[in-house]
Amino acid sequence: MTLHRRSALLGLSVLLLSACVGGGGKFETDYTPVPADLAKSWRLAEVRVSVPKTLVVSEAKTLLPRADIVWREDPLGDRHAQVGKIIQAAVLRGAQGLRGSRPVIISITVTRFHALTFEAELSNSDWGVHNVDFTAQVLDARTGEVLLPATAIRAETPAWSGARMKEARRKGITQKSMITNHVAATVAGWLGLGPDNRGSFTRQGD
Repeated sequence: MTLHRRSALLGLSVLLLSACVGGGGKFETDYTPVPADLAKSWRLAEVRVSVPKTLVVSEAKTLLPRADIVWREDPLGDRHAQVGKIIQAAVLRGAQGLRGSRPVIISITVTRFHALTFEAELSNSDWGVHNVDFTAQVLDARTGEVLLPATAIRAETPAWSGARMKEARRKGITQKSMITNHVAATVAGWLGLGPDNRGSFTRQGD
């Protein structure tokens, strides 16, 4: 093995160790379920998503960028807008079962959207976490009355990397599809439209 290659491998090992120590730990999907008698009266009229420009974006080609927004699958561009579209699609799917008589607006504010960089996805270890956190508020679509104050929702799910993600991509599974599915299931659980999606896990990553 050449000195250059040995140094490169050592550097990668240090980065991985740093990620494991600095970003490893317990993660969870958590929310306070909407009371069933309240949610059953609602009918979805609109989903509004805000991704504040104060959220810091990283395009760093590293294993573990320190930022609020880390997103790579869409072309380089307005990451705030890209994240907004992903969350809106997921919430629309998760809330589509609302069939009550009172039209409501679900207003979402994203607080974190931290997916894997391609450098992390291509690492040989199966590690990493998709951190998606937001607040959700429900308003009367006609009057603007707040029916449910802003509540925090954590939708964190294990990411895939290495050979596992390579095989998944061959089957059409992407980071976007994984995140969208998880956020949709979380919203459905929060509204009582699907199984309770809450749970925790321990994993290396951030």
